[in-house]
Amino acid sequence: MTESNVKHFEGEDRGKIMLFALSTCMWCRKTKQLFADLGVAYDWIDMDLLEKPDQELVTEEVKQWNPACTFPTVVINDEQCIVGYDPDKIQAALHKWK
Repeated sequence: MTESNVKHFEGEDRGKIMLFALSTCMWCRKTKQLFADLGVAYDWIDMDLLEKPDQELVTEEVKQWNPACTFPTVVINDEQCIVGYDPDKIQAALHKWK
């Protein structure tokens, strides 16, 4: 994964938050909006917008956390993974890492 593929949203630092998403996914958009509404900084990659070689590399990274490779996949501080749009789990995880 190259740094140019990673987008960043400025906000409150709650640790390293990475969102693996699809640009066309409603649940991925809701997850992005949740982070924005909470004012939390996070990084994200829209997998479907990557070039093929980068897409394959990032897919392997996602599979380490989420073998089904479904979206959205949120990884927090390289320790916790939340699969799917789950505002309660996301907010609980952010509180844990505050």
